[in-house]
Amino acid sequence: MNLRDLRYLVALAEHRHFGRAAEASFVSQPTLSTQIRKLEEELGVALFERAPRKVMLTPVGREIVERARKVLADVDQLAEIARRSQDPEAGTVRLGLFPTLGPYLLPHVLPGLRERFPRLEFLLVEDKTDALLERLRDGRLDAAVLALPLADEQLHAEPLFDEPFVLATPAGHPLAGRGPLAVDDLDEERLLLLEEGHCLREQALDVCRLAGAGERDFRATSLETLRQMVAAGVGSTLLPVLAVQPPVPGLPGVQLVPFKGEPPFRRVALVWRRSSASDGLLRGLAAEIRQLPAGLLRPPAQA
Repeated sequence: MNLRDLRYLVALAEHRHFGRAAEASFVSQPTLSTQIRKLEEELGVALFERAPRKVMLTPVGREIVERARKVLADVDQLAEIARRSQDPEAGTVRLGLFPTLGPYLLPHVLPGLRERFPRLEFLLVEDKTDALLERLRDGRLDAAVLALPLADEQLHAEPLFDEPFVLATPAGHPLAGRGPLAVDDLDEERLLLLEEGHCLREQALDVCRLAGAGERDFRATSLETLRQMVAAGVGSTLLPVLAVQPPVPGLPGVQLVPFKGEPPFRRVALVWRRSSASDGLLRGLAAEIRQLPAGLLRPPAQA
């Protein structure tokens, strides 16, 4: 058993297809298939269930792949420690972001990050929170921008900012013509929310429970779908304030109503493994992201 075979193993587990795994590993399909078979013989167990059109991990295969990912992550950390000692602010950072934040945050922070860290390459991965956490824990990401709270003692969370929510409602809605709202004003409202798996859905549900509001049957797959549904007069929703700031264009027929006092918000943090060799660099990244102009975190003026 060697590190090369473990990388083949993880590639096949991720792609679930010999051809695609071989392509991703820059080897021929027969080579990868032969090495996987040798690994199974050495371990004395079947790691994969082979079907005509797909490959599935066996129960023991899932456990071994999880261990293999940790081994490879530790090996990568050794190389990273050596490289960072020579030039701490050069190389590559694999950064994860969740879909209801990434498109709205990146235009405001990437220029500053590139200016502050000119020798650093950012590889950006957008996915739902659970998938990002899995990638982070097994070493496929160096850090991720996530919403708190997170319950994992192996991860360090560096708070970045609190992002308020605003109510997006059709222009003719009774709440559209009012001034700033109290959370209780949502009592008996039925809001449009995202589908399961989005952390914004859970955050919005927390507000609904606090306000006595409910949920409509429709569940959107993206914030843009929610905005379009509001514009079509289907209902109202909660939007994070960065999602309604330029360069995001406004939509005719959508009224944004802020909350008064302390509005409902989500706390955003940069998260990385406590064992990471890039701790110092990642703290520097967090400090740069924290320079986000304060005005971007205030609801836009009502029309």
